[in-house]
Amino acid sequence: MIVERKQIISFVVIWLFTVSGIIGILCGYEDWFLPLTPLNLSVYTVLIFWMSKTRKQLIIAMLIPFSIGMITEYLGVNHGLIFGNYQYGNNLGSKILGVPWIIGVNWALLVYTSAAIAKKIHSNIFITSSLGALLMVALDVIIEVSAPRFDFWEFDKGVVPVQNYTGWLVTAFIAQVLFQKTYKTLEYALSIHIFIAIFIFFTTFLFF
Repeated sequence: MIVERKQIISFVVIWLFTVSGIIGILCGYEDWFLPLTPLNLSVYTVLIFWMSKTRKQLIIAMLIPFSIGMITEYLGVNHGLIFGNYQYGNNLGSKILGVPWIIGVNWALLVYTSAAIAKKIHSNIFITSSLGALLMVALDVIIEVSAPRFDFWEFDKGVVPVQNYTGWLVTAFIAQVLFQKTYKTLEYALSIHIFIAIFIFFTTFLFF
């Protein structure tokens, strides 16, 4: 009963943030809503920890994609490695060596949610890690369209290189394998809501 209540509360919070963000931006309040992106991603992550029954283990596991994300993004922003040449804007908040700390949180969040979805499809870790990585790349393809407009990040000359997607695929696969080996108890229902909410949010702005 308690778990069901927590799930319902979590779902309501996820969609409240998502729908209000979409409506607010479409109504012309981008300057107010977009700087709240770090809060939005942080709330999603807090919900994952709130629903978890093994939080200490989850902290350790989430530090894996967080660290991988921060290190690879640092190499990208400062040296043009892995993802190509790009710079972060201001709407993702404070930065560490050119990389917003929330990007590390985003890596952890996406690895968790895509892993949970993938593990519903198959049990083999190579397959689930591959599926999880593909889900992350598919989402990145959509996000890249709106990233410059939202002042999240932008590639040199405004062109996203193929290197970005291959870099994402390889990095995401490594993060998936290490994460899935470390943590087994994933919340599928919560993950699918978060993943779809992010997908719908950015897909909306492909058309508006």
